[in-house]
Amino acid sequence: MLFLLPQPDGMKRFGYHFLLFLFAISLNQCARRTTPTGGLKDTLPPVMINASPKINTTFFDKEKITITFDEYIKLTDLTKQLIISPPLETNQYKVKPQGTVSKKIQIELLDSLLANTTYTFNFGESIIDNNEGNKLPFFNYALSTGAVIDSLEIKGKISDAFDRITEPYTAIYLYPIDSTHTDSTVFLKKPFYATSTLDSVVYNFKNLRPDTYQIIAMKDIGGNYLFNQNVDKIGFLDQPITLPGDSLINFRIFKEEPNLFWSRPFFINKNKIGFGYFGKPDPSAIEVKSKVPRNFRYLINRNTETDTLNFWFRGSEIDSLKFGIKEKDTTKLYTIKFKDIQPDSLVISSITKNSLELIDSFKVKSTLPLVKVNMDLIKIVGLDSLEVPFKVTLDKNYDKLALTFDPLPNDKYKIEFYPEALVDFWGQTHDTLRFNVNTRAIADYGNLFLQIQREDKDPFILELVDLKGEVLRRYDELNDLDYYEFKYLLPGNYLFRYTRDKNGNKKWDTGNYLKKIQPEMVYYSPDTIELRANWDINQQLKIPLETNSIFSD
Repeated sequence: MLFLLPQPDGMKRFGYHFLLFLFAISLNQCARRTTPTGGLKDTLPPVMINASPKINTTFFDKEKITITFDEYIKLTDLTKQLIISPPLETNQYKVKPQGTVSKKIQIELLDSLLANTTYTFNFGESIIDNNEGNKLPFFNYALSTGAVIDSLEIKGKISDAFDRITEPYTAIYLYPIDSTHTDSTVFLKKPFYATSTLDSVVYNFKNLRPDTYQIIAMKDIGGNYLFNQNVDKIGFLDQPITLPGDSLINFRIFKEEPNLFWSRPFFINKNKIGFGYFGKPDPSAIEVKSKVPRNFRYLINRNTETDTLNFWFRGSEIDSLKFGIKEKDTTKLYTIKFKDIQPDSLVISSITKNSLELIDSFKVKSTLPLVKVNMDLIKIVGLDSLEVPFKVTLDKNYDKLALTFDPLPNDKYKIEFYPEALVDFWGQTHDTLRFNVNTRAIADYGNLFLQIQREDKDPFILELVDLKGEVLRRYDELNDLDYYEFKYLLPGNYLFRYTRDKNGNKKWDTGNYLKKIQPEMVYYSPDTIELRANWDINQQLKIPLETNSIFSD
């Protein structure tokens, strides 16, 4: 196609050629084929454009709520994310869509609501757009069956009383203090108000009415709004709260020492019966009720892999045993009949593999309980072929043995157990056992030096832990300078854990809700300590004064 343009006069020639150039470029672009682009990626969450009835409506008397968005949405993980307060039973309402997409959320109420009450539907992060999966966080729909929308709120933070990292999804429950309320209410009755931290450790309780409440935080494993002492973690205040008034409250949640329950004992083999348990077992609760031969003997220890006590026995051949197990105020009786199953064999194996750290001990374990150690039949020899003096410790579970000596760096040690060195409960022993271990050079290790700064004089437990919380070193014998050394550590990431041991029993004590006992305070060093080989690191750990208040400023 030919286009004819009139020629310009003198001074307009430059502009004429420039326009001609632009015209040619535009023709070239029109002729070129291109693939259309989809534009910028959608990163915006869905937007509510209408609610019927409107949010914060009063005198609510409808059976259905419809919430409309500007794009197609879907609901994910609704059973976990949706918190209705006051709680409704699942048979009292239906929510759509579930499993499909829609521009609308419909809540169908199948039962009447309480009079003069503000209800909130907190959808958490369950609402996402269908195309890009953008979440609409913490969307709330509130209504009132009375004349006003309650507007009081409480905020706060949840922390685990012992673990460094607090898991998300902790529930916070409110119970009005009335004539029927007791400390047992949390076990028996659902709360009047409920909310959750969802995937954080911060909560924001909204649309509350003025009143006096008991407030608790709970890791509600069963999701039934009731406290199960055996599985749920709980955090509580020692006194009720009053609204308006208390508005910023933090909690330390903990798991109580669970109640002890015994399962039915079971036969394992000719020398062993298992007693399963839940909680903290007491071996003295097990009593032999059978009439047994005079040479009958037994020993009880813990199974290191399952919640079971091993009942080991020896003596004349018998075909059954009758037991009594004390549980609270009763004694349950069980009779165990024996089968022809051969007993376990004695096997001694090394826990320490290849390398022995400079301040560690050499450890072995046994498949059967050990009752006798003969040090004269154990020998440790270094590279110079000289025997090394050592000490022996048999643990209280009768299945682990530690040899403690002063190893030299860059050395090799041969450890030998001759027959009769270790004898089990039945008088059995082992063949000659030989183990070889090496030690590292001093330059392979790093050292940590810690100065504790504190104003109290309470006893405490100081532990060096890895990022999983495993204890690597421990001090519970304290010094006046509050200065502690952790030498010959392998390169890695470490933390200090400080437990305020109020009763001086050298262990962390959890709390108890009914007895109104808070757990002992635990503090971690604020930052991970990265230790490298041949490094010395000096650290300070400042411990705040303990306060009984968990109200925040």
